[in-house]
Amino acid sequence: MESQRKSSGDDDGGERGLLHTWKGYSCSVTPERMLLPRPVLQVALGIRHGVLLVEGGQVYSFGELPWKQSQVPGGPTQECALSGQRVVAVAAGSFHSGAVTEDGGVHMWGDNGAGQCGLSGLSAVPNPTPVALVDSDTVPPQTVPVLELACGEQHTLALSVKREVWAWGSGCQLGLNVATFPVWKPQKVEHLAGRYVLQVACGALHSLALVRCLGSQDVQRPPVDKCRHCNQLLYTMTDKEDHVIISDGHYCPPGAELTKDERKLEAPAHGLKTSPSEPVLSSHTSTSHSDSPAPQTSADPSSDSAPVQDLEKEETALANGVLPCSDSDPTAQSEGGSGAVSVVKSSLYPDEQAVKDYLKKLTDNTQTEAKTGGLHSLLPSAVGLASSPSATLNTLVASCASAVGERVASTYEALSLKKMMNYLPSGVSRSGAPTGLTGTAPGVGDNTTERVRQEDSMQGKKSSSTGDIREEEAESMRRRLSLPGLLSQVSPRLLRKAVRPRMRAVALTPLGAAVPEAPEVLPTLQTEVWSWGHGEHGQLGHGDNLARLKPLCIKSLNSKEVVRVAAGAGHSLALTAQSQVFSWGSNSSGQLGHMESPSTIPRLAKLSEGIRVWDVSAGSKHTLLLADGDCIQPIIYYSGQQAKETEEESEAKEPGHQEEGEEKQERAGGYTPQPVLLPFCMHLGYVSSVFAGGKRCVALSDRNVMGFIASLHELAAAERKFYCKLCNIKTQIIRPLLELESLSSTLGQVTFGFLQILAGQFSLLCHMTGQHAASLTANLRRGRDVKSLLILDHAGIFLDSYNEYCSTLGNFQVMGGIQALTKPSLDFFGKSPELLQRLSECSEENPAVADLLSALFYLPINHIHEYGRLLLKLATCFEVCSDEYQRLQDSCSKFEALSLQLKRRRKDAEYTFHFWKSFPGKMTVNSLRDSLRKPHRRLICESSNKALTLQNAGRFSVNWFILFNDALVHAQGVAPCKNLFSTHHVFPLATLWVEPIPEENTGTYGLKMITPEETFTLLASSPMEKAKWLRSINQTVDQALSGATHDKTSVSPGSGPKLEPPISRTASYTFYKDGRLKEATYEGRWLAGKPNGRGVLKWPDGRIYTGEFKNGLEDGFGEFTAPNKALNKNDHYQGHWKDGKMHGLGTYRYASGEVYDGSFQDGMRHGHGMLRSGKLNTSSPSVFIGQWVQDKKTGYGVFDDITKGEKYMGMWQDHLRQGTGVVVTQFGLYYEGTFKDNKMMGTGILLSEDDTTYEGEFSDDWTLNGKGVLTMANSDYLEGSFGGEWGSSLKVTGSYFKPHLFDADKEKTHVVKLGRLCVCSEDKWQAVFVECWSQLGCETSGQGENWKAWENIAVALTTNRWQIQDRPEILSRSHSRTLESLEVIPQHVGPITMDRYHIIRLYLIKACDTPLHPLGRLVETLVAVYRMTYVGVGANRRLLPQAVNEIKSYLNRIFQIVRFLFPDLPEEGGQIPEPTTNLPDQKEPGSTDAPPQSPKPVRVVSCSALLLPVLLPRLYPPLFTLYALDKEKEDGVYWDCVLRLNKQADLALLAFLGVQQKFWPVTISVCMPALGEKQQVRFGCSSYSTPSTSTTKIQVLSSTKDACFASAVETLQQISTTFTPSDKLQVIQLTFEEITQEVQSLLKQDFLWSMDDLFPVFLYVVLRARIRNLGSEVSLIEDLMDPSVQHGEHGIMFTTLKACYYQIQHEKIT
Repeated sequence: MESQRKSSGDDDGGERGLLHTWKGYSCSVTPERMLLPRPVLQVALGIRHGVLLVEGGQVYSFGELPWKQSQVPGGPTQECALSGQRVVAVAAGSFHSGAVTEDGGVHMWGDNGAGQCGLSGLSAVPNPTPVALVDSDTVPPQTVPVLELACGEQHTLALSVKREVWAWGSGCQLGLNVATFPVWKPQKVEHLAGRYVLQVACGALHSLALVRCLGSQDVQRPPVDKCRHCNQLLYTMTDKEDHVIISDGHYCPPGAELTKDERKLEAPAHGLKTSPSEPVLSSHTSTSHSDSPAPQTSADPSSDSAPVQDLEKEETALANGVLPCSDSDPTAQSEGGSGAVSVVKSSLYPDEQAVKDYLKKLTDNTQTEAKTGGLHSLLPSAVGLASSPSATLNTLVASCASAVGERVASTYEALSLKKMMNYLPSGVSRSGAPTGLTGTAPGVGDNTTERVRQEDSMQGKKSSSTGDIREEEAESMRRRLSLPGLLSQVSPRLLRKAVRPRMRAVALTPLGAAVPEAPEVLPTLQTEVWSWGHGEHGQLGHGDNLARLKPLCIKSLNSKEVVRVAAGAGHSLALTAQSQVFSWGSNSSGQLGHMESPSTIPRLAKLSEGIRVWDVSAGSKHTLLLADGDCIQPIIYYSGQQAKETEEESEAKEPGHQEEGEEKQERAGGYTPQPVLLPFCMHLGYVSSVFAGGKRCVALSDRNVMGFIASLHELAAAERKFYCKLCNIKTQIIRPLLELESLSSTLGQVTFGFLQILAGQFSLLCHMTGQHAASLTANLRRGRDVKSLLILDHAGIFLDSYNEYCSTLGNFQVMGGIQALTKPSLDFFGKSPELLQRLSECSEENPAVADLLSALFYLPINHIHEYGRLLLKLATCFEVCSDEYQRLQDSCSKFEALSLQLKRRRKDAEYTFHFWKSFPGKMTVNSLRDSLRKPHRRLICESSNKALTLQNAGRFSVNWFILFNDALVHAQGVAPCKNLFSTHHVFPLATLWVEPIPEENTGTYGLKMITPEETFTLLASSPMEKAKWLRSINQTVDQALSGATHDKTSVSPGSGPKLEPPISRTASYTFYKDGRLKEATYEGRWLAGKPNGRGVLKWPDGRIYTGEFKNGLEDGFGEFTAPNKALNKNDHYQGHWKDGKMHGLGTYRYASGEVYDGSFQDGMRHGHGMLRSGKLNTSSPSVFIGQWVQDKKTGYGVFDDITKGEKYMGMWQDHLRQGTGVVVTQFGLYYEGTFKDNKMMGTGILLSEDDTTYEGEFSDDWTLNGKGVLTMANSDYLEGSFGGEWGSSLKVTGSYFKPHLFDADKEKTHVVKLGRLCVCSEDKWQAVFVECWSQLGCETSGQGENWKAWENIAVALTTNRWQIQDRPEILSRSHSRTLESLEVIPQHVGPITMDRYHIIRLYLIKACDTPLHPLGRLVETLVAVYRMTYVGVGANRRLLPQAVNEIKSYLNRIFQIVRFLFPDLPEEGGQIPEPTTNLPDQKEPGSTDAPPQSPKPVRVVSCSALLLPVLLPRLYPPLFTLYALDKEKEDGVYWDCVLRLNKQADLALLAFLGVQQKFWPVTISVCMPALGEKQQVRFGCSSYSTPSTSTTKIQVLSSTKDACFASAVETLQQISTTFTPSDKLQVIQLTFEEITQEVQSLLKQDFLWSMDDLFPVFLYVVLRARIRNLGSEVSLIEDLMDPSVQHGEHGIMFTTLKACYYQIQHEKIT
């Protein structure tokens, strides 16, 4: 090996992972470099060998390797068996080794005598061999991947990826429930199942595990009430004043877990006396009779437990307040029987006198003197003090204090036994007594009784990072005392009364503050240490020397934030986040680093103040500590035996089985009483980790290339130092202050609340720093790269935490919190607060306490600059263009920016605090101050220097303006008055607008201030003052709007760029002046002091308006809700507004259940609208649709009274029927005539269902009164005077006529003509058309500008579309496309050609297709009113003429609008020339030489041709129903005839109808379609058949039916599927063409029809077509056909069809 070693001083090419090795600590020791081809990542040391892991994943072994068949002497040899694998971790036991590969596989080699390599049948394993960890609980069993290994002397532990522990080998240190050893196959340690294990470590014969505290996210086993071993309750409950404290501090009395046989063997160890100053824990709190002071490890059956009577005697004595002493050995009794006392620390600085007085109270014997010392002083050993029974208590207290904590402070308030004894019942049960010995760490925590846990929500993830921050804070809530069998049942309330009169329990928990997000990001500090295995040296840390078969938590380390554990041969180490080291176990060579005796509980290693340890390692009998010193470079401390070459052979003896003689020999050989600094460590470079094993020490170091390594170390060291500082402030300043009972009354409830929040924020910050320090330390130990720096990827967590803390601190300061804290601090810390001065790093002479407290609280803020500086330092180690540089630079600038910002915010807070402090002292002003002083409020500037005055202020008035970061305050008063400022007003900045007034106009320096309800002018004393105030106000307003208040940037008066806040903004405001808006709150958009844009307005009485505003008033689309108190429901309006009133279209749902849907004007129903009253099952359901004028029904309207079954269609005046109108009833009555005052009054016509008619005078509804004529259905009539109600008896005075008895010329009198006394169709629905015209921008129809109309259409489309885009369900995709095409305005001026005519036609179809277009809205409304009129009761045949006229009126009026939009469109009947070749002007009717649809030379423009295709399909159902009702009789006769005639066969029918025989088809072509389809039969040649079908000719026989002219029949049947007359005429034309084609193919020549030939054939086709309502179809075509068509070809064809209809009705069948 020598050949490959170099002195560490030599320079070498390697830069990373340099390995140095040495033994011992004497000055002459020089480390040697071990040269390897690559940087070393990890080292593991056994007793005589070591394993190295180098970069690239190769493994080397060195030292004595007896398991190798042929070992090459000298340097490290590579383990070739692992050459194909990439190893990520290595471990070494005493005589065996292990490695973990990248995929989680385990390889073991070395000594396997105890099964420690996990391979059965081999005593030694020469080369690395895979060992499988198989989880048999899964189905199928799966291999478990591993993260890390730890090896002991006879066992191996593995930590799996699932954070479970697996073990194999021999001994109770495995923690397995097995009876036989060795365990060859790795098994899971079930006792730790369900817990998240962070790290494992193996001593020679014991094991340690670092476990994350159980959070709510960890799967817990079902709760168990009692311990399975000792049958004690696991949880104890004690009531406190207002809550219950639950403690789970139980663990079994030592040895209880062992079996009976084992217990017999271990019995003497109960009384084991380890050292004079160490209490002994007996398993039954019995006295021990062992005299030997030396540790006793052999089993001695002769030593027995205390006799029963001793116990009884002791119990009685205890009850009387005296602790008895054994007769045989008082010293042993006092020391051995002392039991475990949980000592509570709460006051940090007790004085000597207090301790003396206290101990004097405990006993009459005053020999005892306790000396207090510094932070690390020890109590002198208590040996010999207790010479009499009366001194026992003294000894108890002294020995416990020494055992538990290195500080008498602990005892100061821990026990007031005399007081407590009085509370105890006389026979306290012993069995339930916990015997836990718990300790305190100086300056860190208190005792370890279980915490009140407040888990954070973020603990829901697997790895807790920031979770249990509150546990340590809750320590003050956790004072609990336990003497064995004595105090476990004492109420903590009583103890607290007895112990701490002036202090109160306080949990230093973050109030309402969340732990920084990203729970997976930062490592957890909430950990527990578990130990198991052999414990003869106390290396398990449970306060005894017993073995433990199962893992057990070391309670005293629970709140210590342990981040790493290490185990030596017989001792154990725990490293905390606060860089302290706890050690316990064998101290034979001083390896514990604190005192001579071994320790069975963890205690702090003794290091100088300021030494922060961040890596530990334990060898056989020594300990290595890697720490921060004064400089950046790490230093190494050594604790333990000085190694000598002559002692090599003693190493062979297995640790844990050494004899006493050897121990004495070692002590003589030289060892460290406390850790010593290794002088050569500064020459090693930057050490990243240390390793110890056997007698060897190893350090891995890096050279400081480009300063990178040094910067990384500096960053980590700074964070560790900062964390320790924060912890000190928390435990020594903040917590003691919070615990003062008088504090809340001194500060007042509000300030105290702020202090609690601040303490919580501080605690969060502290915890996060600790986590970050742990993360940086881990990075140093392994990676040392920039990538894993959390501060880069998760800078947000840090920035947010500091931001939050600074805000809270500023608020606390502004409210005078720091000032108020001065007096309690003076009382507590004394007049010369050196502690405060030291912790706050204040260098001033005699600083004020307030300044010290301020510096202390602001200390964390300064650390941000430190982050920036160190990140910048790191950045300079990289090339400027590199990615790392960029990331570091970005993070640096973020921290620098925050640092500046927080400094400014501190200034703001101080400036504001001084402003409140120096506030003028008048009484009212103080109340003014109280009302204005808010935590978040910061002062920007104020006008006390008379720099700003109010324009037009009174002569004696005094005005004071104060600008805060959220409001401008105007205080007013009158000068001579005692109460200077009698009123004040606060103007929130979000709704403040400021405008400079030009000076040339007025000569003054004015600023116009605009607020929602006031506008006033401020006059500045000079242009500079004006500019300063303008800029300050603008900047502050801008920040208030951006939500910064003072978080983003700080406004300094008169500095910075001139910011103009937006004139339009979003804000909330409550109106206070009388008027419509008094006490209403508006939230939404503003423009120059007025609500403008979208917003919500809420009144205190429950009215709410949500929608658009303009110039301070509701304007645009909005929703309004108003409570109706009488009905206890809401009125609800949704629609358009103008100038604060409902205006335009809208829907109003009344609380009564009525719904109005229509137009509004000035808040009233005005224009066209529909009112639905009641539901169908209520008393008076009705629907009115029609015109409204100023909230009343006036004009034409239709009223459907559903209850009565009547429908009124006519004129209204002020809600009453007035003028002409029509009433139809569900019983078929029809009335038309005049109405007056809602009654039928005056002339009218009444028809009943059976055509009985009355024409004459009426006086009331259905009441005849006056002259008239009554005509019977058979044309007889009565003429005279009538009286009485229709339907009951009528009184008649007059003449009776029977027309046929007289001459024909007398018949004229009784013919009744309907339609004369009803509303003319042009007068109907005028409001609907007026509305459309007004939408187009016209006052009346046709009066307006064409371009303006198009502009309005575009605006309407855009706004309507914008309104419904929030509700996509309304807008279908096709609808959306229609809208897009409509947004293009078509060419609407210039001559109309056919092309343009088609464009217009298409545009109208699209426009009428969407209600967002004014024309579409018009059509939609017309369709609604039409259906409303003629559906239901309105489906009365007598209404048909009116219905037809109404449609014609619609067409004319819409056509007028279309011609207004397209002014060049010819009027009705005008012509458009068609671009075609010259053809004869008109075709002869019936000529067939031209193609079927030959173009005409001109197109006649008509409203029906243009608009019926749009309108009629929508109106068709009600209209056709009326036609069907009207033609019911004729259609009935026609249909009977059709059914009869259709029974005949084709040839017979043709003959019957007189069709000439030459037109009779002889054969027909039948096309055979694909199987299963309907068969089609056609005539003529096969050219009519489709290619895919086969055509066969079939002879027409006398029986053939429905075969002749089948295609013409099929065509004619389509007449029922069309809507418009032109479409129906087109169907008739196609039918004629089909007949012609059939006949032409039959005659094989061209052929001209004569009507005589054509009519019978067509009649045949009509009969065979079987059209059900042919009469209705004929009437509809006749009524609505285009006049221009009547005399053309279509007209003649239609006449033919009509003739056929009449012919069929009158056909006589013989």
